Amino acid sequence: MVATSYEESRRKRMEENRKRMEALNLHQLSQSLHKSSSPISKPSPSKPRTTEKQLVVVRRSGRVANLPAPVYKEILVDRVIIPRSRNSSGCSYDKFRDYSKRVYASDEAREEALVKAEKLQSELNSPHPIFIKTMLQSHVTGGFWLGLPVHFCRKNLPKKDEVMTLIDEDGNETPATYLAQKTGLSGGWRGFSIAHKLADGDAIIFELVKRTTFKVYIIRVNGPSFRG
Repeated sequence: MVATSYEESRRKRMEENRKRMEALNLHQLSQSLHKSSSPISKPSPSKPRTTEKQLVVVRRSGRVANLPAPVYKEILVDRVIIPRSRNSSGCSYDKFRDYSKRVYASDEAREEALVKAEKLQSELNSPHPIFIKTMLQSHVTGGFWLGLPVHFCRKNLPKKDEVMTLIDEDGNETPATYLAQKTGLSGGWRGFSIAHKLADGDAIIFELVKRTTFKVYIIRVNGPSFRG
């Protein structure tokens, strides 16, 4: 009896499930899904795009459409020449840049000027820091840069950029920029060099009479010291 009752109950559930599937049309839906399923096909590689270049006429505004097209041509333009600064005598400083007229001192003349400077330094018997610098072309033409002895600068000169005063033997003063990192004189040295007509081989005595003041003595490579 128990087995018969179980089988009857199972049959009724299956019959109910079948009727529900028919009511929902699940059987036909399952078959349609099975038929439509197929491997996913990869898209075909796209063809490279080509760009077509065309010449088009640029439209001009109505305001200028009837005007003739502009014509461009090369024209000669006069160069604007800015005059160089001149010294007190009216001579242009440019003549000092003519490297073809450089005069180089001989080794003998250079040594003679240095000996004279050392003798003058001894006679000065100065209590102030002092050194001698023999002039080269780079000091008196072109770049006008004067490098000073590194040991002298580190011991006696300011640790940062300062304006130094150069006093010649006649008491004339010239300001010059001292660059501490480069241990040398830059702006202002050019004017001093040109004004005193310094030349290759001249021996210069620098006496530090104050913290930012040099007394300068010039020994000419082919003559006496500068006297004005």
